[in-house]
Amino acid sequence: MPRKKAKKTTRSKKRASRRKKKTVKAVKEEKRISRGISYEEAFALVERYSYILPQNLREELISKIIENEMNLEEATELLNEVVRRYQNSLVDPGEAVGMVAAQSVGEPSTQMTLRTFHFAGVREFNVTLGLPRLIEIVDARRVPSTPIMHIYLEDDVKNDKDKVLDIARKIELTTVENIAKDVTLDYLESSIIIDLDPEMLENRGVTVEDVLKMLNRIKGKKGRIERQGDYTIVFYTGIDDISRLRRMFDRVLGLRLKGIKGINHTIIRYDEENKEYMIIAEGSNLAAVLQVEGVDIRRTRTNNISEILEVLGIEATRTAIIEEMSNVLSEQGLDVDIRHIMLIADAMTLTGRLRQVGRHGVAGEKASVLARAAFEVTVKHLTDAAMRGEVDDLRGVTENVIIGSRPIPLGTGIVKLLMKYGFNPKEQ
Repeated sequence: MPRKKAKKTTRSKKRASRRKKKTVKAVKEEKRISRGISYEEAFALVERYSYILPQNLREELISKIIENEMNLEEATELLNEVVRRYQNSLVDPGEAVGMVAAQSVGEPSTQMTLRTFHFAGVREFNVTLGLPRLIEIVDARRVPSTPIMHIYLEDDVKNDKDKVLDIARKIELTTVENIAKDVTLDYLESSIIIDLDPEMLENRGVTVEDVLKMLNRIKGKKGRIERQGDYTIVFYTGIDDISRLRRMFDRVLGLRLKGIKGINHTIIRYDEENKEYMIIAEGSNLAAVLQVEGVDIRRTRTNNISEILEVLGIEATRTAIIEEMSNVLSEQGLDVDIRHIMLIADAMTLTGRLRQVGRHGVAGEKASVLARAAFEVTVKHLTDAAMRGEVDDLRGVTENVIIGSRPIPLGTGIVKLLMKYGFNPKEQ
């Protein structure tokens, strides 16, 4: 009897130790699940879906999982939801994305208000917005109606107001007209009398000698310049013809003393978000501004898309079109999916040059004769195509709709299906 009791005691001890081991394992598993997973674990989890999700989305997911200290269960749940939503957002094969983009931008743009100007953070400048600005962008206008630049500065300058002011003075165009109290044209003497303003000279950082130096460059062989008093200059032109004299007068008024051509006015503003000073300039000359010492070339921007093309290239132009269109629509409180705007930007920059959305650009350069004729100047397109003997392969939607083709190459009609019948005459 005692031996049996000993056996029972040993068995119960073994069971208890097993239970204890299970409990310890369970606690460890719970701790592992409850704590936030490591970067390596998050990376391994997200990379399983590398064939579905793009790289930038996967990188963002990993950073969010680590940032929010998600455990394995939460991370898996998040990942499944992201994959589900991403797959739902994909465009079906054969979708008429061009037409959807045109409708998605065209319809909200009819809801834009008539308030086409706003002030650029201060009362000095107004900037074209709304429908006129949208038309400027899609028409690829060479010069916008209100060109403006936002000039950001490098780290050693951006918090020093005096240095920022010096850079603003360097950039702002200063002409004789800006620093003169009065400019008079004397027809009897064929002379131009310039009465300089000492306050404006000091404010713009220009001296009387600078004015004399620039006038000497344009005086010619017959002309001579006299300085009368401290701030009066008389320019004897030696021109007898009145119309030529008037042209010389206008030339003197617009004579550049310092600054960058195209930048008519600058103001300094403190950017509360980035805690730094920046310069807003009326006018645009991106190439020249980027060469000014102290200007941050990475952040400085202009709303002149043609200048961006010339200075930074076609990819920067595409990005600028997307940003400008998005800003115009969001300013009016219109929510348009960025993919529609990206498609328009892609169509405008596809060939490596900037094309307008119109008969002189995207619409006028389509491969299909009928598609070109359907847009504008129908007869001209058809006669030109007939003269050249062009052939229309009817690959697009527009031309197939015109001739009544069935099915049109859209949606299910884009699929070419081959079917193998299981019919054998010998079996019948």
